[in-house]
Amino acid sequence: MGLAQEASRVAAEFEYSDAQVNKAVKEFIRQMDEGLEKSGTTMSQIPTYVTAVPNGTEKGLYMAVDLGGTNFRVCSINLNGDSTFSLTQSKVAIPKELMVAQTSKELFSFLAKQIATFLQTHHGEHYHATIRRRATIHSESGFEEREIFNLGFTFSFPVQQVGINKGTLIRWTKGFDIADAVGKDVCKLLQDEIDALHLPVRVAALVNDTVGTLMARSYTSPGKTGTLLGAIFGTGTNGAYVEKLDKVKKLNGSENSDNVDRTTGEMIINTEWGSFDNELRVLPNTPYDNSLDKETPNPGIQMFEKRISGMFLGEILRLAIVDLVKERKTGLFSDDNSSSNDVHSTTCLAENSPLWQPWGLDTSFLSIAHGDNSNGFKVTRQTLDKDYGVHAASAEDAEAVKLIAAAIGKRAARLSAVAIAAVVLATDKLSSPQDIATADDTPVNEDEMVDIGVDGSLVEFYPGFEEYIREALRQIEGVGKHGEKRIRIGIAKDGSGVGAALIALVADKLAKQAQLKEYGEE
Repeated sequence: MGLAQEASRVAAEFEYSDAQVNKAVKEFIRQMDEGLEKSGTTMSQIPTYVTAVPNGTEKGLYMAVDLGGTNFRVCSINLNGDSTFSLTQSKVAIPKELMVAQTSKELFSFLAKQIATFLQTHHGEHYHATIRRRATIHSESGFEEREIFNLGFTFSFPVQQVGINKGTLIRWTKGFDIADAVGKDVCKLLQDEIDALHLPVRVAALVNDTVGTLMARSYTSPGKTGTLLGAIFGTGTNGAYVEKLDKVKKLNGSENSDNVDRTTGEMIINTEWGSFDNELRVLPNTPYDNSLDKETPNPGIQMFEKRISGMFLGEILRLAIVDLVKERKTGLFSDDNSSSNDVHSTTCLAENSPLWQPWGLDTSFLSIAHGDNSNGFKVTRQTLDKDYGVHAASAEDAEAVKLIAAAIGKRAARLSAVAIAAVVLATDKLSSPQDIATADDTPVNEDEMVDIGVDGSLVEFYPGFEEYIREALRQIEGVGKHGEKRIRIGIAKDGSGVGAALIALVADKLAKQAQLKEYGEE
């Protein structure tokens, strides 16, 4: 069998049929419902205690910080009240030693110092005025609300949230491992270090990045309907959506039910859908998925994410490439002039090539290969030569790599469609009687749109990712061609920063309402 046929065989292993997609949507909805009923389920369905989405008229200056992984971002956001905002931000890499520090204090003290530096640099007048006032006024009552920045804390790790600004760390991911922090309230850990530096900042809200994406999109999106879903398709994947409060049954009678604002009858739920179907009932599975799973620190966990997100797609492709190289009869990257029996010598793949190393292939390469329409796939061949030590790759080699990369990317997009469709169907957004009877070619009214905010490198930069999602949506029972047209997918830029600021605003309002009730002024 020649190289082209072998590459086609491998690509075919990543096919995810319409029937499989439909089966997965039903299972996704089942796991969503299970997660709303009780704790400890495969899909966590975490209540966020955020009970309103913005409509674009909100105003004010708020702060946000984002610990999303390897970087820490500090922002101040001025909401203009007309769906626009201005943003000032700084970013710093987290020192590797702090990701595995002995105590949480070391990490959170570093974060608080970055907030102090940001305030001195960008809001120096306000900062110094507050410090002086704190030193000279005994009673802070009466000016604290005017002087203190309300801050939204985006913390992109699994947290058991018990209030709008309270949440205990369940476990670390993304290379962090500070045992001392597990089980502690991360908002308090940050607030304690902020207070130690006497900064004019209150941690008003704990924010998951997907919730921030949802809020940011809702503030800036066109049309009268609020945004239903915020989803990340980037290094990781997750989604948060607006759910009817009476469906969140696990809140009833819980010790945290008093922390719920029930005025809107809704609450944003953080699905933590990266762990959907860890049992592999409906998810696709290939030898490459199995090999990758064994290499990860958490085998058997986050199985949905391991088939979709940027952290893993490059490694799936690398495993497939290495497999074909080792099967020397396929001829991938073969060195025809070699007479050695050593696989490293019989290939034009350098012995020190990153392709021989686990995690040696960056996911951005999939976008390059998939989108390469240059003559003889010159761009792919140059990238293989420059970044991956593949010397003198042929056009046939590059075409084989492109075929497999495209299949991996397409499968990721079709799986993304499963999550989007499940949320839209579970919330009955397409179930109006007139919709079911509507012809596929009928134009869609702006007010009928179901708005979805997305963020992340895959959905933003991977060629054709959204079109692959839409292709799958059209084949899903209950969505179909007309329903797919009603689903508007828009990029939510700066979602974690702007979204966190908006949630801080919501939290600030709730805190003021609670104060008024306490003093009997309502």
